[in-house]
Amino acid sequence: MTARYDSRKYALINRWNPRNLEIIRDWVSPVPGDRILDVGCGKGHLVKALSDLGVEAVGIDLNPNAVDVAVVPRVQTMSATKLEFEDRAFDAVVSFHAVEHIPPIDEVLREMARVVKPGGKVLLVYPAEPIRGLYAIPTSVILHRNPFKARQVHVHKLNPTRVAELATSVGLRQLKTKLRMWPSPEYASLFVRT
Repeated sequence: MTARYDSRKYALINRWNPRNLEIIRDWVSPVPGDRILDVGCGKGHLVKALSDLGVEAVGIDLNPNAVDVAVVPRVQTMSATKLEFEDRAFDAVVSFHAVEHIPPIDEVLREMARVVKPGGKVLLVYPAEPIRGLYAIPTSVILHRNPFKARQVHVHKLNPTRVAELATSVGLRQLKTKLRMWPSPEYASLFVRT
């Protein structure tokens, strides 16, 4: 069983991390006019920050409450396993702490590869958990009122090797990966659509 993401409280606690914009600027190098999709965008803080740079950013989140509390109008309720966009619609796809929540991760990566242009970039940031679900305990309390259901929240324990294997199988080539320690240990992996 996996978590259901239809919590208003969960949508409201989504907070802005300016380091996410920094890594996008450094690794994706967006320019005004680029189209970027943020998968698992929450309230859309990153969509807003990218839009302020002149990027045509769109965010999707499975939680329908995210749209209600969004900080920008370009947030849509949508499953990452069935992106309702045309093929090659985006210059880049970014996703911060979302892929570890979605059971069919191969479908998510396939959809990301489908909607990004050839030569476009896909940036994934995911927890560097020593034990699956360890960093999902607070979310488990919010969604289930039970800390012991954290493995229903983080359904994957990911590492760069595993993510690269999955990404390669859908036509993405890894460019680089990095362990980031603050505010909590996480990996960042950058891919290009071949």
